[in-house]
Amino acid sequence: MSYDNTCKYLAEHYPADFARWLLASDTSDIQVLKTELNLEPIRADSVTFLQISNQILHLEFQTSPASTPPLDFRMLDYYTRLKRQYWCDIQQVLIFLQATSSEIVFQNQYIDTNTTHRYRIIRLWEEDPTPLLANPALLPLATLAQTNSPQALLEQVAAAVDMIEETDERQNISACVQVLAGLRFEKNLIKQLFREEIMQESVIYQDILQKGEERGKKQEALALILRQLTRRFGVIEPEIEQQIRTFSITQLEELAEALLDFNSQSDLINYLTNISPPQTS
Repeated sequence: MSYDNTCKYLAEHYPADFARWLLASDTSDIQVLKTELNLEPIRADSVTFLQISNQILHLEFQTSPASTPPLDFRMLDYYTRLKRQYWCDIQQVLIFLQATSSEIVFQNQYIDTNTTHRYRIIRLWEEDPTPLLANPALLPLATLAQTNSPQALLEQVAAAVDMIEETDERQNISACVQVLAGLRFEKNLIKQLFREEIMQESVIYQDILQKGEERGKKQEALALILRQLTRRFGVIEPEIEQQIRTFSITQLEELAEALLDFNSQSDLINYLTNISPPQTS
């Protein structure tokens, strides 16, 4: 189950709540931007872009500091792409979910020979849970906040979830709480405080399951096609492999059928040349 996807769901369904928390902005005029940027397609499930007036809030959620390319460079990369496309003020917040002593979670800038780029870091385990407990949309994050009594904090979150009046919202927030709480608490304790059937009925739970299944199918199809191409034509150029990796499941299936008629790598190149660029979503 994806912790990052859960945070992305929360940020995209409750953007005003995240803007109030991170920017002290009280506007409801917020647009969720697509998470794929032009030039070379880059996409990450943990990334959310919120456009607020003439400003963009870029949120990146991470369970692990390990990343390829490194997180500091990724933040610079996103910044330059966003700046090129929207040319407005950009606020970047990198939110670490799980406690770690890694030096990376204390690093808030990218430094190169002629470049320094800064961004904001939040380590949830150091955050005061009070403002998170006061907002239903942020209750899942509250489970990971600073506390001397983790179980008491989880009980507070459970009580706050029970007070959400609208049924669908209560189910979805409860599901998100249970997913993120899994980073800190034993499964049995979570089951004691939250009804499992509520989680299974929620939209976010079903969405996470569906995305996981789709991602698994795509990875299987991609691995099979790359093996077939390597066996038939030898080493595939990195640019060609990168283009294939951006394909949807449907495009991969079409390529798998088409490659049966390829006689050389030139046929593959010609086929890819006629493929439309990946659609943003």
